[in-house]
Amino acid sequence: MKKILVANRGEIALRVMRTAKKMGITTVAVFSEADRNSPHVSFADEAVCIGPAPSNQSYLLGDKIIEVAKELNVDGIHPGYGFLSENAAFGEAVAKAGIVFIGPKSHAIEVMGSKLAAKDAVKAYDIPMVPGIDKAVTDVAYATKVANEIGYPILIKASAGGGGKGMRVVEKEEEIQEQMQRAISEAESAFGDGSVFIEKYVGSPRHIEIQVLADSHGNVVHLFERECSVQRRHQKVVEEAPSSVLTPEIREAMGAAAVRVAQACDYLGAGTVEFLLDENKNFYFLEMNTRLQVEHPVTEMITGVDLVEQQIKIARGEALSFSQEDLQINGHALELRVYAEDPLDNFAPSIGVLETYQHPTGANIRVDDGFEEGMEIPIYYDPMISKLITYGKTREEAIELMKQAISNYKVKGIATTLPFGKFVCEHEAFTSGNFDTHFVKKYYTPELLEAEYKKEAKIAAQVALQQYLKEQQVLKTC
Repeated sequence: MKKILVANRGEIALRVMRTAKKMGITTVAVFSEADRNSPHVSFADEAVCIGPAPSNQSYLLGDKIIEVAKELNVDGIHPGYGFLSENAAFGEAVAKAGIVFIGPKSHAIEVMGSKLAAKDAVKAYDIPMVPGIDKAVTDVAYATKVANEIGYPILIKASAGGGGKGMRVVEKEEEIQEQMQRAISEAESAFGDGSVFIEKYVGSPRHIEIQVLADSHGNVVHLFERECSVQRRHQKVVEEAPSSVLTPEIREAMGAAAVRVAQACDYLGAGTVEFLLDENKNFYFLEMNTRLQVEHPVTEMITGVDLVEQQIKIARGEALSFSQEDLQINGHALELRVYAEDPLDNFAPSIGVLETYQHPTGANIRVDDGFEEGMEIPIYYDPMISKLITYGKTREEAIELMKQAISNYKVKGIATTLPFGKFVCEHEAFTSGNFDTHFVKKYYTPELLEAEYKKEAKIAAQVALQQYLKEQQVLKTC
């Protein structure tokens, strides 16, 4: 594999290209008109504009991307995450064009792309499941019967997609009909698939996921867990590895279960198996993401394994060069997703120009980004600016370094989630490890963040005043 096209943009495109270049592989960027001046475009060896800004006229044009790849004699296409990364038809079309798709086979993408199909696929592999039904349901009477059997509250969930769409918590029987209709309607609108299913609602869940790698020689390993419980609108904002609550026994059991899930769909490459962990530390299979995750850097920090490099090697047909016994957890890593969102306005998108953009540097600080000072945040794509990652020998060390790194991250022109990240890192629930996916709902309000702003401003004013008085005293004595 001598030349790779990265079918993505921004920080993940840069991330993939850096590893490819390190491996001596030529890189090709594709870009929309809005991204013409983006760092991933200038970093690549070759770059081709594939259309206007909207993603359905550029980054989602699989046929056009394959056409560019063929014209430039590309050997492999890396999809990154989002866009076409979990599109089975695209993966198949890439393979049919005689190009290597750097990801799993289309069968695994298809099976794991549907929560119902995924549950069905892993049935025979002794994977713990949340109590419920594993088939699509539209009949309210049947849904009510199931709900009464498993007990309230229940969760009505869309089979396709994620991000909290097509998801409804039902506390009592009288609510089922209305909430089912809403969930089905939302799922149809968001994913074109109105299939929903029912499962027991886990009241205080933690979102724990396991990174897996599988090669074409039958080797499957897991690279331990990531804790992703700090979320807003069912989407992750702060991630860490390892989790502060897993015992070695639970970690081993979850890792083994994740490996079995990968085996159930004949997985190839890097993937993530997601679990819910309840308050009694029982874990349940949630879904599998058949791509590289946004939060993969925290796993790289604690294992020393470059996951993109492994993806490329596996795609080339190489066997994993390490076994499960070779892998171990070293230290602790945190990641904050720095979004162009205003935490004082319910995390609403904040669009504008990066008038000031200076990210922190130093030992054990990593910033994966795709923007530079003076660039505009486009309205067409996910509002993530960067990922801020810190590493320490201990969790406490990683948290402390994250707070320092946030303070040294200078952004002006737009609002970001940096202050929210600081709020999380300073909150007792987070520092103690005693939190779940309801962290934002339980502990965060814009008023609390504003109070923190005022407190910091007051301290800064006091420090400035003391400095001024000292200088005046010096002048008087001169």
